[in-house]
Amino acid sequence: MPNGLLDEASLRTHPDGLALALTLPWYRSLWLSSVSSLRLTVDGQEIRTEDLTLELGGVRHALPDLPAHSETLWYLQEHPLLIAKTESPVALGEQHTIQLIGELRLPYMQIAPGQDGGPGMYVPNFVHQTLELTVTDRAGAAPELTTAVTPPPPKAEEDPFSLGLTLYSASAEFRAGWYDFDGLLNRVAELGIGPGIEIVASQVLPAYPNVTDGFARSWQEAFDKHGFTASSFGANLDMGRRRDRDMTPDEEYEFTETLFRGAKKLGFPLVRIQSAKPELLRRLLPLAEDLELKLAYEIHAPLGPNSPEIMKVREVYAELDSPLLGFVADFSSTMHSMSPTLLRAVRRAGLDDEAVQRLQAIWATDAPMRVRQEEFIAYLRGRDFDPARLGSFAHLSFNMHGHVSPKEWADIMPQIMHVHAKFYDIDEHGNEPAIDYPELVRVFVEGGYRGYWSSEWEGHAFAELGEVDPLLLVRQQHDLIRKSMRTALASA
Repeated sequence: MPNGLLDEASLRTHPDGLALALTLPWYRSLWLSSVSSLRLTVDGQEIRTEDLTLELGGVRHALPDLPAHSETLWYLQEHPLLIAKTESPVALGEQHTIQLIGELRLPYMQIAPGQDGGPGMYVPNFVHQTLELTVTDRAGAAPELTTAVTPPPPKAEEDPFSLGLTLYSASAEFRAGWYDFDGLLNRVAELGIGPGIEIVASQVLPAYPNVTDGFARSWQEAFDKHGFTASSFGANLDMGRRRDRDMTPDEEYEFTETLFRGAKKLGFPLVRIQSAKPELLRRLLPLAEDLELKLAYEIHAPLGPNSPEIMKVREVYAELDSPLLGFVADFSSTMHSMSPTLLRAVRRAGLDDEAVQRLQAIWATDAPMRVRQEEFIAYLRGRDFDPARLGSFAHLSFNMHGHVSPKEWADIMPQIMHVHAKFYDIDEHGNEPAIDYPELVRVFVEGGYRGYWSSEWEGHAFAELGEVDPLLLVRQQHDLIRKSMRTALASA
C-alpha cells in the first residue's frame, strides 16, 4: 500500500489558506495519538506548526495536541483535513509544490515494553512526500473494475481445506474508498471467492473496537445474500494507544473483552489474538468459554513454530491445557526468498542494484530479525542513504519475510486452528514466486489439517494502488491451492 498521506486529489481550497485531505498511510485505523509529527512545506516555504490544524469529524486539533487524543479514532476510510493558514487562499486549478513529512507510531506493534510506568517502543512509520498538486474540490474517482473471470469449480468432497479470504487483501482499495463494506463483499461474491470471510477488526469497524448494531445488521444481510461464513476475527491489542504509558493489565483485558464480544456478535467462531501473556490468557479463557470462541495466536514472520518466542507460547498453552487455545499459521514465516513485489517497492524508493542485493543477502542469514534489520540500516547510513526514505520498509522487510522450513508446521499441526495463506504475487505460471505452495499444501494435507485456508494478499504493503487487482489474484491463488490439494491427495 503506498506509504503516503497525500494523493493527486489532496489539495483543496479553504478560507484560511489551503487544506490537504489526508489518507492514513497504513492498512488499519489508528488513533490520533498515533500521529507523532507533521511538517508541511508549500512552494518551498515551511508552514509554522502554529499555523497548522487537523480537522477530523468537524473538530479541529492543534498538532501538538494530537498525541493526547488516544480516544479519537482516525477510521481508515476517513480523510481529515490538514489546514494551513497562509497569507492568501489558494484557488481552484492552481498548481503548488507540496512537501509533507510525517511520523506515525503503530500502537499494536511493540518493540519493547515500557519501563517504570513509561511508554514502550513501537514500530514507527515515516512518510516523506513531495508532489506537484492541482487545487481541486473533489476526491479522485475510483476506476471501473471488470469481472472477466470464470466461476470457480465447486468444492470437491475430498478437498481437505475450505477456502476463503481475509478482506485485508483489499486494504489499499478499501482505504482509497474504491469500495464501501457492502461493495467489497459484493465484489468478492462476483469473483466466486469464498465462502470464508475473515476481517481485521481495526480495519473495517467504523466504531472500532466496538461492533455497532447497525454494522452487525449490514454484516448479516451481506452474509445471507452471498452465502458467506465467518472464519476468523482479527483482533489487535493497541498497547501503545496512549503516548505516556502502555496499557495496564486491566486495560488490556477490557479492550480485548470488547473485541471478543464483537466477534461473537458477528458470528465468528475464532479470534486471532496477538498477545499470549499468561496472566491475560488466564483472565480471557473463562470469557472465551462463555462466548464459545477459539483463541488462536498468530505465528507470523520472522518467527516460526519452534522459535524461542513461540516455544514460550507453547509452554503457556501446555500449562493452561485448554482446547480453545491454538495457532494461526501465517505463511510469511515460511518464504524461500524475498517477494519480488517488495524488491520493486524498495527500488522505487531509491535503492540501487547493490543495495537490493545487500538487502537480500542480509535477509538470508540466520541472524535474529533485529540484528539483520540493524545491519541493513547501518549499511544504508554508511552509504548516506536515509532509511526514512524507505518509510516502514527498512523494518518490515525483515519482520514480514521469514525463512523457516515449511516442514516445521507439522510440529504443531494439531494446534493449528486457522491458516493465513499469505502471498504477494502470482506469476505467469500460476505460482507464488517467493512461497512454495505445493510443499505447504503437502505438509498440511499429510498433517491432517481440515480447516480454512484464508487467502491473504499482502502485496498492498509494497504495490502501487491500481497496479494489480488483488481480488483477481486471490482467485488465481485459490486455483493454485486447489491444484496443489488434489496433487497432494493423489500422491498420498
